[in-house]
Amino acid sequence: MITRDFAPGSPCWLDLGTPDVRGTAAFYGAVLGWEYESMGEGQDMEGGIFRKDGKVVAGLGKLTEEGARPAWMIYYGVTDADATTRAVERAGGTVRVAPRDLGEWGRMAQYSDPLGGEFAVWQPGKDSGVELVDEPGSLSWTELYTTDAGAAKEFYGGVLGWRFSDTELPGGGGTYTLITPAGLPEERMHGGLMELPAEHLALTDGRPYWHPVFAVADCDTAVAEVTGNGGSVQRGPQDAEGVGRLAVCLDPSNADFVLLTPSGG
Repeated sequence: MITRDFAPGSPCWLDLGTPDVRGTAAFYGAVLGWEYESMGEGQDMEGGIFRKDGKVVAGLGKLTEEGARPAWMIYYGVTDADATTRAVERAGGTVRVAPRDLGEWGRMAQYSDPLGGEFAVWQPGKDSGVELVDEPGSLSWTELYTTDAGAAKEFYGGVLGWRFSDTELPGGGGTYTLITPAGLPEERMHGGLMELPAEHLALTDGRPYWHPVFAVADCDTAVAEVTGNGGSVQRGPQDAEGVGRLAVCLDPSNADFVLLTPSGG
């Protein structure tokens, strides 16, 4: 589960880069019941925040990086973004955005792991992160598809202090690795990673990638909104034993995310 105490190493923020801010805002409004609040529009800036029931759940911005694909960026909390940056470099990762202050709100940096999976960190100032998690219409899990689970565990364990536990998926579906922040019990696990061959990672031409899992009250109803508002479904809806009912989806710009109605939800 994800909680709002935002212990170091746990997810605390996410934002989406998209070529169509207004259209994307309308899509997630239909699918997740989010309200979009623009922070300004202009040649150099277009974006804002999403709220659910008045609480901030994510950010949205214009995709400006040349050659970048529309995608969700997940931020993990750290106590020192500069120290984390040095750890990323020592472990063979790449600094995409060097640590920088965002006013009094906090300090951020963005990286790629050694295999190409992109992620970010947030050192909180006045702002510790999103205001709603683990409830319908909010972030409930994070997930990495990678071409080398062992290398991913070595990198993220060293950089963010994560602990890992492997579980076998039903029906010979492979091994799924559960992620827990350092020093916390397993009930605080916040995500997972799974090794897949490069040919199964068509979205990124074979490069590993992270995506968010959003809780929803009814997966099938939410999926109908996905397809009815210009998105598509890669897999599901389907039941996952002990997890719930889920679907892997793409928004109209092909940014990927998962919808999950937890077991008993």
